[in-house]
Amino acid sequence: MYRAAPAMSRGAPFRGFRRITFFGIAAAMSTAHRMTRTIKKRSTKPVMAVTMGDPAGVGPEVCLQLLARKKHPSDSIPLIVGDGRVLERVARRLRVKLNVPRIYSLKASPTEPTILDVPDALAGQDVTPGSSNGICGRAAARFIEEAIRLCMNGNAAAMVTAPISKKALNLAGVEFPGHTEMLAKLTQSERVALLLYSEKIAVAFVTLHQALRTVPDALTVERVVEVGTLLNRYMRMLRGGRPRLALLGLNPHAGEEGLFGEEEQRVLMPAAQRLCALGIRIEGPLPSDVAFTKDGLTRYAGFVSLYHDQGGIPFKMLSFDEGVNVTMGLGIIRTSPDHGTAFDIAWKGKVRPDSFYAAYDLGVRLVLARSKECRRAASAISRSVSAE
Repeated sequence: MYRAAPAMSRGAPFRGFRRITFFGIAAAMSTAHRMTRTIKKRSTKPVMAVTMGDPAGVGPEVCLQLLARKKHPSDSIPLIVGDGRVLERVARRLRVKLNVPRIYSLKASPTEPTILDVPDALAGQDVTPGSSNGICGRAAARFIEEAIRLCMNGNAAAMVTAPISKKALNLAGVEFPGHTEMLAKLTQSERVALLLYSEKIAVAFVTLHQALRTVPDALTVERVVEVGTLLNRYMRMLRGGRPRLALLGLNPHAGEEGLFGEEEQRVLMPAAQRLCALGIRIEGPLPSDVAFTKDGLTRYAGFVSLYHDQGGIPFKMLSFDEGVNVTMGLGIIRTSPDHGTAFDIAWKGKVRPDSFYAAYDLGVRLVLARSKECRRAASAISRSVSAE
């Protein structure tokens, strides 16, 4: 059972995502926020806002597993942003203990693992596990929104998102194809990209959730440079030094000098040249059928993939259970496991927490890396001012 909680403090009713009101989130954004934010110094331990994901999926279960974990990296504190009633139901069904504080608003940084109940998300409606529905899509969107608010207000150092159902979001009127696009809109971030990361392989994507036949027209020099720059920054934060990157080709044999397509010569080669001019070590465009060999994985710290399956297939072959999804360029840190809602095993005690733990741990690692990056930047500015 939960411990006693303070009186409930309800938020404004959900207004849907067609009208981008987001409870004032958009209004709260500023140009300064799009740069790296610092966390309010309420606690030396990083607070991680963890969304429960789709209530009908495996999200509630992996959140319970995270709460039951004996130790969290860097003494971080998981703050589960979700629905307390659902978590309690899943805990009873799986016969696991749930003995953490349950709160309804965050007035101070928590000092231990805590559940932040978002009472208007499900509005008291029951959840049936194992299928997509608009009620759960609406709730998942509210959890994401609340976690973003916590990060933007400095009450959380980063957010970790449990899986959502794109179909459920659509049924709820949330017109985004996935987390990445939704997070970009909510934070008013214009230059974002998905990174799939594990210690074995790292892949960033130029395009993502769109029909394959639309990909060639979506490729521009500017977008490839944007993604390459983001990937370089994140690989430096995670692995240090000057990472060597690979840019994948679009066509067979990377176009064979224009024989099989012009995108390599018209877009990809100029983008690679521009990235090199920025001091980024990148090679390509490379034929994608040989880029992910053993030698390629050893040579390159990260790969710039042009479309979803080009980089997603090799990534999941190598890191299916420990892969992490990172949204680069948001101004806040966001990670998630690289798997879906797994409706077929929801609430059955069968889900493995490996990828969710990896997402949480990588989120903490990025918090520390970004803090170090900020200190270096502040030190450089200080030296520059002193020199003047």
